[in-house]
Amino acid sequence: MMTTSSRPLWLERGFSAWDQLTRWLDSLQPLAALLARLYVAQVFFLSGLTKLRDWETTVALFTEEYKVPLLPPAAAAFMGTAGELVLPVLLVLGLGGRLSALGLFVVNAVAVISLSEIAPAALQQHVFWGALLAGLAIYGLGPWVLDRWVGPRFRRT
Repeated sequence: MMTTSSRPLWLERGFSAWDQLTRWLDSLQPLAALLARLYVAQVFFLSGLTKLRDWETTVALFTEEYKVPLLPPAAAAFMGTAGELVLPVLLVLGLGGRLSALGLFVVNAVAVISLSEIAPAALQQHVFWGALLAGLAIYGLGPWVLDRWVGPRFRRT
């Protein structure tokens, strides 16, 4: 059986089903972006809290274990911990969203680069976090962000 567009009916139905599926998946994008933000933010924020709880050990780790290029260990420890505590909050709230995602991407990359030996499972986690952060930085954090309300107010003044 043929339709008026001279394509078989089964093909028209397939196109229609595909169109409905993609519209439904598009409607899930805000939720998916929020869940990605919450997941990655939790990982980095908890890591920052761990570093903050025992600062002497953190500085010792940055001195002995983590070989952060170009920075003294104490400065690297401070910057890494600050990034892990501040950027996740901004990411969850959606304030400076793409910039906070890029910042966490850099923190993640430096963590991988600075460890001379990293277990394959740990590396895989860092790759996953990096992919989520890259996706958020490239495609945006979705519509559920404070930037949508705060940004226009700053532009008017």
